[in-house]
This record gives sequence, structure tokens and C-alpha cells, in this order.
Amino acid sequence: MPQRPLARAVLIFCIGLLVLLIGIAGYLYATGALDGDQNVSGMAKPDIGGPFELVDQTGETRRAEDFRGRYMLVYFGYTYCPDICPTSLLEMTRALDLLEAQAPEKEAKVTPVFVTVDPERDTVEALADYAGHFHENLVALTGSDEEVARAAKAYRVYYSKAEVEGDDDDAYLMDHSSFIYLMGPDGEYVTHYSHMAGAEEMAADMAKRVEG
Repeated sequence: MPQRPLARAVLIFCIGLLVLLIGIAGYLYATGALDGDQNVSGMAKPDIGGPFELVDQTGETRRAEDFRGRYMLVYFGYTYCPDICPTSLLEMTRALDLLEAQAPEKEAKVTPVFVTVDPERDTVEALADYAGHFHENLVALTGSDEEVARAAKAYRVYYSKAEVEGDDDDAYLMDHSSFIYLMGPDGEYVTHYSHMAGAEEMAADMAKRVEG
């Protein structure tokens, strides 16, 4: 009997350590530190971002170069996501609203972008309905499996289908990394925020980084 509290404490410690290690691994993956080709000088920016060709919620083809001259606030997720995705998109919306109140000339240079990792269900029509719940300038993108995979690889985004019990073929979730990327007018990586970052934190940081 006296050993039970100790065993329970050890179990809790191990679980906490595992969660911490997963978080660190996700950060290293996103920043490119787990890539053997990554410059290890400590000074180079992570190799995040690159060309893509996808379709937005109006059916228009959008390419990375279409956003040149503007900052992009990019998030990869999916419309069936029960919690993290809508929360992150709402925080992005709030962050841009706060930035607009502080520095409207800077907010006007930032385009929020949502890229689905679930193109099977996230059609143009589905994205059109979903995007209406968030920032008015949100560009929601989908494409073929190959096109989405190419964009996700460029941004070092991990995603995978997670089956759940049930007879419904649509009854599945998507495991995915949940970083919000701020990309510069030249298409280069500027910084990223975790899904735990609040709107105030993002707005304050963008106010410093976005050139007016």
C-alpha cells in the first residue's frame, strides 16, 4: 500500500515527460532541426515555405507567387477538426483585428491563409462555407492529394489520417502539426506561433515584424 503513491507519481512524471518530448519534437520538425540538410550554424532561418498551386474557396487557382508583396499568416488544418483548428483560426482572426486597431497600415499587408490537410472532404464548396466563420480576407485552399502533400512538405507540416470506430466512411480525424506561420513579402519564413499562442501575443509580434 505505501508504494502506490510513489508508483502513481512516477507514472504521472513519465506521462508529462512524454508530452514534453512530443512538443519538442514537433517544434524541431517545424523549424527544420530534424532535417539532416539543415544548416546547423544556428543563424540560418528554417527552410520553411515554397511553391504551391492550390484552389481557393471561390474555385480560383492560387500559387505562392500570387502572394508576393504581402505577408501571409498560414495555418494547415481541416474543416472537420473539432477543436484546435477552429480555435487557431479564431485566434488568427482576433490577432489581425487587434493589429488593425493598433496599426491598420500593417494589418492591410497581411493575408490569412488556411490550407486543408483533408482534401478528400474539404472541397471548394466546403471551404467556402467554413471560411465565412473567420476573417473576411481568409484565403482557404484545397487541391489534389499530391498538391496538398507538396504544400505541406514545403511548410514541414506533418499530417496523417486517424481512423475512428464507426461505419461512416467520413468518420475519421486528421492528426497534424498546428503551427501558424508568418511568411514575408518575399515568400520567406519570418517566424511561427504555436496553437497555444494567443491573439494578443501574435498581434504584438506582428506589429514588430510587419513593415509599415
